[in-house]
Amino acid sequence: MVIYLPGNSDTDSPALDELTPREIVEELDKHVVGQGEAKRAVAVALRNRVRRQRLNPEMAEEVMPKNILMMGPTGVGKTEVARRLARLSNSPFVKIEATKFTEVGYVGRDVDSMIRDLVEMAIEMLREEKILLVGERAEENAEERLLEILMPPQKTDEEGSQDTTAKTREKLRKQLRDGKLDDRMVEIETQNRGNPIEIITNQGVEEMDINIKEMLPGIFGGQKRRRKMTVFEALDTLTQEEEHKLVDLEQITRMAVERTEQSGIVFLDEMDKISGREVARGGPEVSREGVQRDLLPIVEGTTVNTRHGMVRTDHILFIAAGAFHVSKPSDMIPEMQGRFPIRVELKSLTKDDFIRILTEPKNALTKQYVALLETEGVRLDFTQDAVEEIARTAMLVNEQTEDIGARRLHTVMEKLLDKISFDAPDMNVKTVKVDAGYVSEQLASIVKDQDLSRYIL
Repeated sequence: MVIYLPGNSDTDSPALDELTPREIVEELDKHVVGQGEAKRAVAVALRNRVRRQRLNPEMAEEVMPKNILMMGPTGVGKTEVARRLARLSNSPFVKIEATKFTEVGYVGRDVDSMIRDLVEMAIEMLREEKILLVGERAEENAEERLLEILMPPQKTDEEGSQDTTAKTREKLRKQLRDGKLDDRMVEIETQNRGNPIEIITNQGVEEMDINIKEMLPGIFGGQKRRRKMTVFEALDTLTQEEEHKLVDLEQITRMAVERTEQSGIVFLDEMDKISGREVARGGPEVSREGVQRDLLPIVEGTTVNTRHGMVRTDHILFIAAGAFHVSKPSDMIPEMQGRFPIRVELKSLTKDDFIRILTEPKNALTKQYVALLETEGVRLDFTQDAVEEIARTAMLVNEQTEDIGARRLHTVMEKLLDKISFDAPDMNVKTVKVDAGYVSEQLASIVKDQDLSRYIL
């Protein structure tokens, strides 16, 4: 399972409210090449959330999200479209493979766990947002605590002595901010947060966690201890402690549950793997249809018990994806088919798409490698014919072996730049030109040998 943490813009910020579906697609275009139909579908889904917020509460309760089913081969951008959508809307987002779930009665993950993961993600998001708001105040409080340790308060009756003490304290503050005291050792008193304990029983982790914490609160923090460390480490430790003091965890939890219910996004990958026709009954294989029936209430809308309270799934957006090259959407049980009314097919990528992926997005692969090697003082210069040759090679390997879409570009680029990446710290030449000749030289022998190509690329 992958949990993704979006940026820290607010979910209901004016910027998001003002984004039209066309503008949402334009934002997605900055990161994902092609796949216009899928982008339009998720853009409308996101815009409908904004529209729903503007309705009266009674009507808003009746408007359900239109879940999306993405069909297409691996490596064409299904996950990336959903991931970027979550970042754009600042929504709690989890990606999980449908094959990880097991039918009730078998050992494995239960379907409710995805909602618990989503709540935990929302809590982490909100906690970070609140810490950003109180960060400056926390740093000030931590600085004052550290100054008191470095220069304990002294009883002074004379006004002159007080002035001298204040001046000395300010001088010490300046040295602290300038980093001149970083290596000095100090002893500070910190809150002992304890170690997390998980007990798994047939009740589930969440329920047992609540019971144990209620019965044995002393184990889970509350005690203080004295620790020796440098001033630099002490300032960081005290700042974190002050941040936790200034953040209301109960309020965060309440807000996180609400954000999960109103704007959570669950990406269910490999949906095709649980959608095939049933095999012969018997044996240890878990029923794929059984997993679908367990998933159905979550997708339809139900209430899930988490350690932070009950969470309704009625307005969570579910985006399912799969290659569907063996099975097809109609192989899903009818009830599940009805819960994914929007179907979009993502196209296989062409050589031109590969060229665009290598150069156009903000996080394009060529830009990533240029930035990485610049940290070593080496400048990479990719020529246009080199980019075309990389794209041609990736396409060729996909055709000869297994088609893994744009992911092939990662393996090709890594092999292409292996020598430069290894030698970069010791290189005297600080500018390296990567042209078609260099690409052919590094990859030609591997591409020609299909067995070697299958192994390396």
